[in-house]
Amino acid sequence: MIIRGDFVHCPRLGELLVLHDQVLGFIEHLGAAHTQESQEILNDASEPPIVLERGTFLVPTFCDLHLHAPQFLYQGTGLHLPLMEWLNEYAFKAEESLDADPILAERVYTRLTERLIENGTGAVLLFGTIKVDTNLILARVMQRAGIRAFVGKLSMDMSSRPTYVEPSVSGALSSVISFVSSCRGMVAHLPVHERLVEPVLTPRFVPTCSDALLRSLGELASAKNLRVQSHMAEAHDQVDYVRRERGKSDVEIFAQSRLLTPRTVQAHCTFLDSPSLVNVAKSGAAIAHCPLSNAYFSARPFRLREALNVGAKVGLGTDIAGGYDIDIMGCMRQAVTDRIIAVAEDRQGYDGGPLAIDWKEALYLATRGGAIALDLPTGTGAFAVGAPFDAQCIQLFDSKSSSGIGPLDFFEGPHPTQLTLDVIEKWWCLGDMRNRLAVWIQGKQLWGKKLGGSV
Repeated sequence: MIIRGDFVHCPRLGELLVLHDQVLGFIEHLGAAHTQESQEILNDASEPPIVLERGTFLVPTFCDLHLHAPQFLYQGTGLHLPLMEWLNEYAFKAEESLDADPILAERVYTRLTERLIENGTGAVLLFGTIKVDTNLILARVMQRAGIRAFVGKLSMDMSSRPTYVEPSVSGALSSVISFVSSCRGMVAHLPVHERLVEPVLTPRFVPTCSDALLRSLGELASAKNLRVQSHMAEAHDQVDYVRRERGKSDVEIFAQSRLLTPRTVQAHCTFLDSPSLVNVAKSGAAIAHCPLSNAYFSARPFRLREALNVGAKVGLGTDIAGGYDIDIMGCMRQAVTDRIIAVAEDRQGYDGGPLAIDWKEALYLATRGGAIALDLPTGTGAFAVGAPFDAQCIQLFDSKSSSGIGPLDFFEGPHPTQLTLDVIEKWWCLGDMRNRLAVWIQGKQLWGKKLGGSV
């Protein structure tokens, strides 16, 4: 597949590049169309290249670093309670209902994949449920849909809901070992580049996991080279509970359990102080920043700028259903508007400088930053030779009708003469799925119109 047109990506934090009139050859070549090498590729192509018209460009697909798949069942409801009460009233019930009904689980997870793809999400880190078979349904649905999915079977041997808890440490460990083996076996027959689903060790969070279970999971993660995900320092009531019951902080407990590793993603982290952020960065663990759900449950913003300044790996997460919007574009916008809260926050110990991020940095977090946090194949989240072709095609205006697409309006002439930062920012602020023409993962088109000729 050969594509000629404009490409937009953020290879580094604070850098947004607009590559005008490039030729991409899946993805063994990326270069300006006028060069001899590009012209030879165009001339030698076995099929006509896809040519993107003015006002249409490619951008990497989004990465969602934190999403509770079973909670998609009640997305957009039940956000009026504090975290610990909300878990009992909504989250545990929804997860338990899917564990009891595989047909419902298949329906919920299939619709979830459709929503993710149409919103441009190509990689997602998922919390599942306790039951092995339900998580295998989730893994199978994601692999079938063609999404890069990291599926976590919940581990929890403590719970305020007696019917939704694992019987013992040994039972929880045996269950997760079974899931890891079955999940890996599900894709073992495929070529490596087509194995899009991986298992993830998922201690829910400290209040639902005994020290013995956390230590056992840390040993398993090391022995099997497994990814780890959990929640850390999310909400005031949760932080107080852990300190009162365990006499330590979340970050101390995870570190002592060997669960803060370069293969770990911790969600939220809103109540980490500056020294703790430094320790997380040194561990190599990544942070899933979930600005919308933080607004509901954390009562304070994440120290995003500080985390980036100390070198922590950070990406964005929707946190369905603690956040109600599955669209990462909404997550990016919320991350920027966190500045409203940040300026009023006590930042004792912070070394100065701006607290907020801008829209270009948010786009980095949603693409390249998320890919780095997830340890995706080299180059993912940007356009580079050797990187997987994970991309979405965005259309800003129709050159034939001289009108903007969807919510985008242009008044200076019939339409912009070229793709500029201002035009891209307009899409970033106002765009929606009406601007998305197509989505590819690993070079396979998953959604949208079949592109060919001029688009």
